[in-house]
Parts: sequence; C-alpha cells; structure tokens
Amino acid sequence: MTGEFDFIDNLLNKTTKNKPRFSAVKIGIGDDCAVISQNSKTDLVITADMLVEDIDFRLDWRRAEFVGHKALAVSLSDVAATGAKPLWAMISIGIPEKIWKTDFVEKFYAGWFDLAKKFNVELVGGDVSRTPDKIVIDSIVAGEAKKNCAILRNGAQAGDLIFVTGKLGGAAAGLRLLESGFRFDSEKGSRKNFIRKQLAPNPQIEIGLKLSEKKLATAMLDLSDGISSDLSHLCRASKVGARLIAEKIPLEKNLLQVLKQNEDVISFALNGGEDFELLFTARPKDKNKLEKLFGEKTTFIGQITDDVGKIELARESKIILLEPQGFRHF
Repeated sequence: MTGEFDFIDNLLNKTTKNKPRFSAVKIGIGDDCAVISQNSKTDLVITADMLVEDIDFRLDWRRAEFVGHKALAVSLSDVAATGAKPLWAMISIGIPEKIWKTDFVEKFYAGWFDLAKKFNVELVGGDVSRTPDKIVIDSIVAGEAKKNCAILRNGAQAGDLIFVTGKLGGAAAGLRLLESGFRFDSEKGSRKNFIRKQLAPNPQIEIGLKLSEKKLATAMLDLSDGISSDLSHLCRASKVGARLIAEKIPLEKNLLQVLKQNEDVISFALNGGEDFELLFTARPKDKNKLEKLFGEKTTFIGQITDDVGKIELARESKIILLEPQGFRHF
C-alpha cells in the first residue's frame, strides 16, 4: 500500500465487488458520509472518525473539554458537508489507566455534551476500554436528509463556481502556536482565537442545511485536510478540474503574526487544513442567491473546469499548478 488514499481506493474496489445484490446503501466509501435509504421521505447519513493522542491532539495542549468538543465536531462537519441534520451519535474511547484516574474523562464528556446540546444531538451508545499508553477516540454521527437530497462530492460540472464558508488558515495558525509552546489559557487576542479554532472548531451545520434546503450546492465537502487536498477529492469524484483565484481566498486576520520569514500566506491557508469550513460548488446563475442568503459567510474563490484532475491557482497574472499538500495519515 503506497498511501492513505490508495488504501481507501483498494477498500472501495473490494466493497464494490462484494456488495450484496439488494442493498439500501446509496453512497458508501469515498464521500464525507455514507448515505442509506431510510424510507420514502428521508435518507440516513452516517460518518465515523478517529482521533488518536499525539496524532490528532496532545494532552499537554490540554483542556479535556476541547478534546471532547473536537471529537464530535469533526463528525458533525462531515454531516454538514452533506447538507443533512445531525440526530444521534456514538462515542467510544480507549483510555490508559493513569488517565482514567484523573478528571479527563469527565471533562471530555462535558465538552462533548456542550456541543451536542447546541445541535440537539443525542448520545445513544458507544464503548470504553483500557489502552496501553495513548488515548484513542472513535466518533460516529448519524443524521437525516430529505430523500435524494444529500449533497455529495460527485455533482460538480465544468462552469460551476467554487465557494468556501468562513475564513481560512486560523486552525493551521493555532496548531503552529501550540507546537511552539503557546497555550489557550495564557494567550489573548488573535493568538487565543487561532488556538481555539484548532482545538474547538465549529461545524457549519446551518449553512449546510440551507444549501440543501434551497438546492444551491451541486457538490460539497468539508475542509479537514486543506483546500489543496480536499478540492482534489471533489474534482476526482466529479471528474473535473478547478481554477482558484488567489486574491479571492478569504484569510483569517493577523495570519502574518505566526508565519515564518518569507512564508507565503496563501499557500499556508490552502495547505493548512482543519478549518472544518465547507467547500461547495454552485451554478453560476445562483451566485446572487448565495450572496443574498449568506452575505460574507461564504466567498466565491474560483470555478470548475473540464481539465480533469488539474487544479490551478491564478495569481498575479500567472497560472500555477496546485499540488495537494494537505494532511495525510500515511
């Protein structure tokens, strides 16, 4: 196996070959959520995410409440990317004995339930186990979409416009600050804001629901790995290409405070990841509708092309080929 996405492709091929003759699964491996036919009016969407200590979080960054929040937020973001309403969740956690004896678990669930309450998500089960030395968290969230209305990655067409929600680069800035020794409780201003975006991201449930309700998005995913990687997933699924406009990329304020000398702020925002905003495509005729509905909550950043698999960045009258450089587990 050469990498994470080769593994996924291989697993998808095996799943396709062994799919039961009669299956309620409409979309399986390869999208933000699986989509399963539920009844004549709705489809079930379901996602699973894993967080591993020292890979996805570190205890010395602390605030167990933030770990609980993020464990749910990353799965809620997947549901948001389908335009569905989250309903219930399961959380399983493996804990070393030395951590079990502290207040970590209690605070972890306090953070989890605070976010769950915001979106009326019900905890319906899970598991707990002892692990040798690291915390391992498995999050499952299920939601509901109107029949055949879940937004997928494969619906973009040449000519569609590309949009993102929010501002980009804040979570990556927060990660850099944490790795440099800064901590949430001892910071203020933009540094504190960046660290919060890394430790406790806000899933864009409301925008996802409105895009589905108004049928304005042709394809969508959430920005977990960075635009350079995530947009390539969308283009691959839709069999299209894309061209981004550098000056349109919405950047978090004060990013330059955390950049290294001569580091490019646009590349930092495109490759940083973990913003957990939404990237979606829409028909050109709907651009005005989107602007009226969301205002500055969404930003037009480029257009889908028919140059399959190629992602370009238009910058200062030059066209640069944008290679995926976001996070990969392998």
